[in-house]
Amino acid sequence: MSAQVPQVMDRDAPIFAIGVAAHLAGMHPQTLRGYDKLGLVQPRRAKGRGRRYSLRDVQRLRLIQHLSQTEGINLTGIQRILDMEAEIERLRAAVQRVSAQRDELAQQLAAGGRVFTAETSGAVHLGRVIHGQRALPGR
Repeated sequence: MSAQVPQVMDRDAPIFAIGVAAHLAGMHPQTLRGYDKLGLVQPRRAKGRGRRYSLRDVQRLRLIQHLSQTEGINLTGIQRILDMEAEIERLRAAVQRVSAQRDELAQQLAAGGRVFTAETSGAVHLGRVIHGQRALPGR
């Protein structure tokens, strides 16, 4: 019986011990411990409290290594860059959600005469078209 190897690996699965992650990132394990203390990387903990790193963590460590050694950016600057990248990812996800809502509402409008209004707070309200006039929700 042959073992089946997964075709796609979960990039967030905490599978690498600190020594393996350090080797994959081209760093010393003590450097990883320091980065963990500074919050530059946040590995998960195994039952015995040992650090476990994911593929995403290793990729982040490689980026930190590049920014530090090749670009000459200090750790405070690197933390700022990583924070901004995380914010960009959150904003991209928000844009995707809003775009999906817009597309869904546009389909509803085309199919059944629905409209929506948006507040400056970002809240979206769904309404209906009644004989060419917009009706507010609840009317």
